[in-house]
Amino acid sequence: MTARSRDHALPRLEDFPYRLSDNVRFADLDPNNHVNNAVYASYFETARVTLMKDPASGLIPPGLSWVLVRLDIHFRSELHWPGTIELGIGLVKLGRTSTHFDQVVFSEGVCVASARAVTVLVDAQSRKPTPLTDDLIASLAPWWRRGVEPT
Repeated sequence: MTARSRDHALPRLEDFPYRLSDNVRFADLDPNNHVNNAVYASYFETARVTLMKDPASGLIPPGLSWVLVRLDIHFRSELHWPGTIELGIGLVKLGRTSTHFDQVVFSEGVCVASARAVTVLVDAQSRKPTPLTDDLIASLAPWWRRGVEPT
């Protein structure tokens, strides 16, 4: 039997505007023969980085970069190998220098993990936080999670 979270507020994959598929790797497993909790951070990173670094998205202005400052993960169900996963990400809040994204990992239609990721825009040279520009905010507009009002 698979252990499952009792949290009834399960996310729906279709609420996340950016999605991609990935594989569960044998190397992702721990001695309990399920995906190790630390691996989920890599899954979430894959979704964030794929979205942010896509040149068509326009989310990395010249001379600036993003730094992850917080990642809160909710482990909802065990995940096993072999298998494929669906990753989803959606913007839920903008700060003066930051973005807040909700992220999910689904397997066979089940949300196995969710997270809130906070990233800060920094100057590539000074590494100091930099305010979001109007152009960047416009480029982020398509990525709002369904049901969340832009802030």
